[in-house]
Amino acid sequence: MTTILDVQQLHVHFPVSSTIIRAVNGVDITIKQSETLAVIGESGSGKSILGLAILGLLPANCTANGIIQYRGDNLLTLPESELETIRGREIAWVPQNPAGAMNPLMTVGNQIGEPISLHIEKDKNKVRKKVLELLQFIKITPPEERIDSYPYSFSGGMLQRSLVAMGIAGRPEILIADEPTKGIDVMNKQAILSFFQTLHEEGITLVIITHDLLFARNIADRIAVMYCGRIIEIRRKQEFFNEPLHPYSRGLLRSLPENGLYPIPSGTEEIGDDGGCKFRSRCTCATERCREEPQLITLLEGSAVRCWLYD
Repeated sequence: MTTILDVQQLHVHFPVSSTIIRAVNGVDITIKQSETLAVIGESGSGKSILGLAILGLLPANCTANGIIQYRGDNLLTLPESELETIRGREIAWVPQNPAGAMNPLMTVGNQIGEPISLHIEKDKNKVRKKVLELLQFIKITPPEERIDSYPYSFSGGMLQRSLVAMGIAGRPEILIADEPTKGIDVMNKQAILSFFQTLHEEGITLVIITHDLLFARNIADRIAVMYCGRIIEIRRKQEFFNEPLHPYSRGLLRSLPENGLYPIPSGTEEIGDDGGCKFRSRCTCATERCREEPQLITLLEGSAVRCWLYD
């Protein structure tokens, strides 16, 4: 597969009082064209910040360094005017919390149509026709009635599907979705899964940021695990769920209901601490060597893991 996005040594730091929060701390990851990559990990691991950094949507109070290579350009160094031509058209973002992400003063149809009118088509009638097609695709019916509705009249599942429609409206090459199944019921989750599977079949590159391991297992080609701002494991989906490498990954899978709901032990490591393996205080395999920071070790068949057990 051809590489479509190459992230190298990405650092995103937030100054807080007398310390620095290293939300993303030296991430290296290559995303292949037309693949679906699921980025998993607990809250605060840096998953959403990684996605926002790719889009250039980081808050003003942080610093971002490294390389995010896309079509010969480092997205971190592009001026805002050039990023605006990429966002929504070539790389799109589906935010989490649909109730907060939608503008309550605009109709859902106008919000879905905005990327189309910005990047593809100026004719209002043609934009409206495309929005009706998208509403039909995401199964919000009858589209002729719903297109002029406001967000307050939509359920959580309908709003989530509307955000997906907004994301794909500009026909992007890459779609980054942040927690697309958060807070929705089983039926809507199945609908979201079906939409993403269709997008995958159409060749769109998908980056799915999620806590939902079962959703990741159903949708992903590869799994990337983040912990304390770092990628600690990258593997093909089947290999990951059959035999995870990193002790943290094993703990995540053991915590699933089907595996007995075994919790990962609590620990004291902080994301602002830059010394050694961040998981060592919670790890049953920890040794003195874990006081040194392990590198991401490349293994056979494209797998990689950040753990001294594999050095």
